[in-house]
Amino acid sequence: MSTPNPGPSRPRTRRSTIAARADVTAAGADALAVLAFVLVGRRSHEEGSVVLGTLTTAWPFLAGADLGWLALLGVRSSGRDWSAISLPAGATVLGGTVVGGMLLRRLSGTGGTPVSFVVVATSFLSLTLLGWRGVARLRGRRG
Repeated sequence: MSTPNPGPSRPRTRRSTIAARADVTAAGADALAVLAFVLVGRRSHEEGSVVLGTLTTAWPFLAGADLGWLALLGVRSSGRDWSAISLPAGATVLGGTVVGGMLLRRLSGTGGTPVSFVVVATSFLSLTLLGWRGVARLRGRRG
C-alpha cells in the first residue's frame, strides 16, 4: 500500500521563517494596540468588570483586526510584497479593525457606534496601528 504523494512542497527558507516571525510579532503588536484602545476607553468611562468588560468590548475589534490580517494575506498572495511593518499593511489592518470592529460591535449588540465613538476609535487606532509601524521602520533604517 503506497501513501499518496502530497505534491511538491516549498522548502522553508530563512527569509520565509523570518517573515513569519515578523508577522506573528506584528499581529501581537496590533492586538496590544487594540487592547490599549479598549483599556483607555473603559478607564475614561469608569466602566465595571475589568476582565469580562474588557473582553466584551475588545472582541469585535480583535476580530476586525483578524479580518484585516486576512485581507493583508490575500493581498500578499496576489503578488504584492508588503512586509508586516509597511504602512500599506498597517492601513489594511486598520481598515479591518475599524470597519469590522464597528460592524461586529453593532451586529452583536455589545455597544453602539455613534459618530463620536467612530471618530475617536479611528483616531486612536490609526495612531497606534500605524504609529508602531512608523517607529519600527525608522529604527530599522538606523540599525
